[in-house]
Amino acid sequence: MVITQTSPPNITQDITTTHFTPDEYRVMEETAAERHEYCNGEIIAMAGGSEVHSRLTVNITTLLNVALRDTNFQTYNGDLRIWISEFNHGTYADVLVINGEPEFNGERTDEILNPLVIVEVLSPSTEGYDRGDKFRKYRSLPSFCEYLLVSQTEPYIEHYYKLDDSSDSLRGASRRELALLQAVRWQWQVYDHLEQSILLHSLNVEVPLGEVYRRINF
Repeated sequence: MVITQTSPPNITQDITTTHFTPDEYRVMEETAAERHEYCNGEIIAMAGGSEVHSRLTVNITTLLNVALRDTNFQTYNGDLRIWISEFNHGTYADVLVINGEPEFNGERTDEILNPLVIVEVLSPSTEGYDRGDKFRKYRSLPSFCEYLLVSQTEPYIEHYYKLDDSSDSLRGASRRELALLQAVRWQWQVYDHLEQSILLHSLNVEVPLGEVYRRINF
């Protein structure tokens, strides 16, 4: 995902001292020529990605859409906004999967609350954000349980998935200990060979790196 600190159309240049309501942001977003994030009153423009970024996003969307076509899961591209209520934050992922029907934010049909799997294709300007603050905010969503960070400069994917309470290491813990442990227990795995496949546990689907990086020249 690519984000730049430029002012969106028809917005004052002093964006750091001007705060907008979520509804003001949504009205602007409906007619804006480019997409923006909403960060608790601040609006941040999101620049377009590279050709490789676009190709990777298409490859991943196609892979998941085909693999899940006869299931209850639904795959979406980056046009659908994710609303993170705990942080008063609206954002977009490169690819996301929902279990069942989308849970919309109120009466809106362009803003969802229940992503299950989120994929971000990394860009130099946002790699730290995708790994850090954005991931932290995503984790506040109860439905969210798997995260892929995809490099566009080499065959390299980081896979994070939330562990459930059936893990052997949690047995015998008190209810309070269990709640504290589950709040932070995410498994991290790295895949860096084209012959490898990633098992998305929540979807029971394998994603071959060779297909993710098909027609990508490094």
